[in-house]
Amino acid sequence: MTRVAAVDCGTNSIRLLVADADPATGELTDLDRRMTIVRLGQGVDRTGRLAPEALERTFAACREYAGVIKEHGAERLRFVATSASRDAENRDDFVRGVLDILGVEPEVITGDQEAAFSFTGATKELTGRADLGTPYLVVDIGGGSTEFVVGDDRVRAARSVDVGCVRMTERHLVHDGAVTDPPTEAQVAAMRADIEAALDLAERTVPLREARTLVGLAGSVTSVSAIAQELPAYDSAAIHHSRVSHDRVRETTDWLLRSSHAERAAVPSLHPGRVDVIAAGALVLLAVMERTGAEEVVVSEHDILDGIAWSLA
Repeated sequence: MTRVAAVDCGTNSIRLLVADADPATGELTDLDRRMTIVRLGQGVDRTGRLAPEALERTFAACREYAGVIKEHGAERLRFVATSASRDAENRDDFVRGVLDILGVEPEVITGDQEAAFSFTGATKELTGRADLGTPYLVVDIGGGSTEFVVGDDRVRAARSVDVGCVRMTERHLVHDGAVTDPPTEAQVAAMRADIEAALDLAERTVPLREARTLVGLAGSVTSVSAIAQELPAYDSAAIHHSRVSHDRVRETTDWLLRSSHAERAAVPSLHPGRVDVIAAGALVLLAVMERTGAEEVVVSEHDILDGIAWSLA
């Protein structure tokens, strides 16, 4: 048994998992799992740089996480940074800040590495289930990018493309510095065209339509599940391994694209940090389901974070 700490720093959120990993049984026992919306990728698509206020929000979360890691006495720590910090000109500022606070240098991983971690985290518990056919298509919809991975007991093909809930919102749904509320038909059409082009790109590498089970990861997907189930509050137990039909995803996405900020903010299961970006994330999920013909998505709360933790074990 090894006590490990994994940090996943993405475009929209930073997350921590402290867990006991037992390679002999394949079990990962959570001791602490938490998420903070920091919007590290704020404006990166437009400016190419990490904003000072976004860096400070991220460093504040790192200071909190450092206390949690010390409290639990984790033996090993790995900090993985994804899309926003890959793209930024001033990513050295980010690296120095994390090193000062946590004592480890963030690994700015490639999209392929990100995909492999996501696949391991998402599918380790699903192996051998008779009701879920293989190969799996694991789709990790992040803030700045989306990872597509096809595999069974191992990764067969993977691709990362630059569509995510924050990037699509900032690129298509912001006008005069504010998110259009609700978006116009033209804005939605432009966003949909961008997503379809990214799917074309992904499909050059990954046989999206060969998969028998679609597994969806990350906050956009788990939020869609929570909304589709009409949960009175965000409930990880109800969301993890829930199965949401294509029709329900379409209905939820249509509502999100028609709704106002106030209506979305009133949804009790939706994190306040996702109110302005959830519609774009839901549209990515819907487009994937339409492209692949998936009748449902199996939603996983276990994802890249769990894959990082297993890499330490």
